[in-house]
Amino acid sequence: MLKKPRLSFWQILNMNVGFFGIQYSFGLQQSAVTPIYDFLGASPDTIPILHLAGPVTGLLVQPIIGAMSDKTWSPRFGRRKPYFLIGAILCSLALLAFPFSSSLWMAAGLLWILDVGNNTTMEPYRALIADTLDTEQQPLGFQMQSFFTGLGQVLANLSIFIFPLIFVGTTGSLPTWIYASFFLGAAFSIGTVLWSNSRTKETPPTKEEFAKLKSEKRSVLGPLIEIFSAIKDMPKVMWQLALIYLFQWYALFCYWQNSSKSVALSVWNATPDNKEVYSEAVSWTGLVNGWYNVVTFLVAFVLVRYAKKHGPKKVHAFCLLIAAIAFLVFPHIENKNLLFFAITGFGIGWASMMGIPYLMIVADIPKERYGVYMGIINMMIVIPMIIQTLSFGYILKNFLNNDPRNAITFAGVLLLIAMIFTFLIKSKKTPVKE
Repeated sequence: MLKKPRLSFWQILNMNVGFFGIQYSFGLQQSAVTPIYDFLGASPDTIPILHLAGPVTGLLVQPIIGAMSDKTWSPRFGRRKPYFLIGAILCSLALLAFPFSSSLWMAAGLLWILDVGNNTTMEPYRALIADTLDTEQQPLGFQMQSFFTGLGQVLANLSIFIFPLIFVGTTGSLPTWIYASFFLGAAFSIGTVLWSNSRTKETPPTKEEFAKLKSEKRSVLGPLIEIFSAIKDMPKVMWQLALIYLFQWYALFCYWQNSSKSVALSVWNATPDNKEVYSEAVSWTGLVNGWYNVVTFLVAFVLVRYAKKHGPKKVHAFCLLIAAIAFLVFPHIENKNLLFFAITGFGIGWASMMGIPYLMIVADIPKERYGVYMGIINMMIVIPMIIQTLSFGYILKNFLNNDPRNAITFAGVLLLIAMIFTFLIKSKKTPVKE
């Protein structure tokens, strides 16, 4: 096997700039889509099902794209980069169209297109790190993505806070600030991916690997067959990670869907029916969510050092504990400024979630299957989200009083359970101390 060249810090940064555009788009999904649904008249218990697009497209698109990119090589375009570009174009088109949503179902339909684009781009990005960097540099590569996750989502949430002060009034069915935020997201989505593609060289396959690629028969069902084959051969550590992710990602969807309404009730004692006050709460929640992403990019590289010293398992468990405490405290805060202190814990947890779990399993994955297994890891993320979108409306209505504050508390309990299962994970081999 050819030794991978050691890259400079700036080469790794340029490689991951495109992740910033993806995460700016994702930040808008987290903080702006639910308010858009509220402005268009959605009832609280229908919000989870309206967010079904993200998990379903992730379940279908990412593993298929992963399997396809594993079998792709072009001397001109590379292996992963063509998928970055296709996904970014889809994202940009959906973001440009989103503010023109005149009905609830138009917005929901555009969310499906936006998520297909995001998922087409995101999975090959994970695989690119594993492809290009040696085991010593992989922690920096994955946490660089965590850094850009924080930065992209910070700016998305800042736009939700700042643009309502600049772009006042309503255009069509929605506030004018939504147009500005989503148009900027479209520019970031395509622009950052073009930047990374122009400055990143992919590692070509060896002669043996290239000969094997050319000799393999291609079919429409090929990617699906590869996915099922990979699941059958999946390392035990990935099954253990799936259990952690079940609770972790169910909890996160509960937070993202309910944070604005929780803040509106706990701080302003307002509901979406009072549009003026609720808009103020949405704007403030955008600032709060922007802060947790500031924390994410500030601590991302610190976690790399701790993961190398103490092992990724202990680091991730500790970060889940801090995030759980944040969620348990968050819905009880009545002073809007104190929300920043509470959500700092989630920022630390989010920094870990976006990079550290990959370090727990990447050494157990065969390199010729990096793409498909990164897609399968995304299945572990989106299946809990699908379960949440289908089940949480019932739970919220019948057990949590349709109160978004109770939803955030419920999310905190789930993160504590995820922390317990993190301590039980065992990897046969790891690139960092365990």
